[in-house]
Amino acid sequence: MDNEIQLISDGDGLAVIGNPTDVDRFLTSEGLSSKDLGLQRLKSVAGTGAGAAQAGSEIAANSGRWVQLTQESARLVEKYGLRESSKTGLSTGVVKGQKGQVRGFLQFVKGPRSLLTNPAALAGAARIMTQVAMQQTMDEITDYLATIDEKVDDVLRAQKDAALARMIGVGFVIEEAMTLREKRGRVDEVTWSKVQAVPATIAETQAYALRQLDALARKMELKTKIGDLAEAAREAESGVREWLAVLARCFQLQDAIAVLELDRVLDASPEELHGHRLGLKAARQARLEHISRSTQRLVARMNAAAGAANAKVLLHPAKSPAVVQSSNDVATGVHDFHGRLGITSGRRSSEAKRWADAAAEAKDKALAAGAKGVDAARALGSGTLDRAGSVKGRLSDGIAERTRRRRGDAEG
Repeated sequence: MDNEIQLISDGDGLAVIGNPTDVDRFLTSEGLSSKDLGLQRLKSVAGTGAGAAQAGSEIAANSGRWVQLTQESARLVEKYGLRESSKTGLSTGVVKGQKGQVRGFLQFVKGPRSLLTNPAALAGAARIMTQVAMQQTMDEITDYLATIDEKVDDVLRAQKDAALARMIGVGFVIEEAMTLREKRGRVDEVTWSKVQAVPATIAETQAYALRQLDALARKMELKTKIGDLAEAAREAESGVREWLAVLARCFQLQDAIAVLELDRVLDASPEELHGHRLGLKAARQARLEHISRSTQRLVARMNAAAGAANAKVLLHPAKSPAVVQSSNDVATGVHDFHGRLGITSGRRSSEAKRWADAAAEAKDKALAAGAKGVDAARALGSGTLDRAGSVKGRLSDGIAERTRRRRGDAEG
């Protein structure tokens, strides 16, 4: 397979497999960053027979890199004409180039390749790609949790709720299982028995966190006085950050369970690997959409509160902008949270960005309106004082005139 590389896309990432030099040259020519795919883990799923031996030999001679599919890297799928299989849902193809030429790669999809045509190896590659994508999200969430003031464990320990308390222990169990997987290269029955019941606890905690976010938003809706609204907005701002951290931790642990589960299925029922992988991806997408809808509603309610505050800015030039500021901070926090979980494509990300931009713009308008309101109040106050002085003068003149007339009548 001299100077040829194999491309596999599962919709979340792109596997680039081939001679290490050719792979590096290809990625450099496309300006893409990547991480090791761990191609050696495919050796155990190549199967048996001559075809499997050829696939195993090819795997041993090559390396694989994983590229996260962003808007830029996704263009490669179209650029190189990868063809999607209705059976596997994967897009595959081969790129061929002249040795030593960075720009010499051309589309080449006619020749059969042992890895791309070996069902077991292809299913194994798809499994690894799914796992790498999930681990990438797990790393993103770790970075996200490190950026907030309170670490998620601190947030969890501060709660007295049983669901959150159990989640701390669940995290320890999952981390232990991930360590065993890393050391042993597989998930055996003993390791899996430790974690197979924990998804229920994670789901319970996730549902609880979503209810808490909804409660914060509903509390905002019930406030009619601007002072109460400003106080509720401040509480929501800090509360939302904490509950988003809990949600992020839930999602991180759910991804870890999925990584372990795929290895367990490979070990116990390899023929079911492909279908199980698709099922896990569908369930993961459903969780993402559920979280996205809930957090969208939260931001919409915060924006509604900001609108209500803007309507009263002339009467409350200090408190109204504070509500808008809190709304803006919540929208920005949700947008960052979405990005860390991978909710970055289609309508959701554009709306999240518009929310933050709109909230920031509303804040600026509120501040400007507040300043005008203060000036108007001052002008109104000055005008009132002037008019009061004028009326007072007229009243004094009138009283003095009537007094003079009464005196004149008395003297006459």
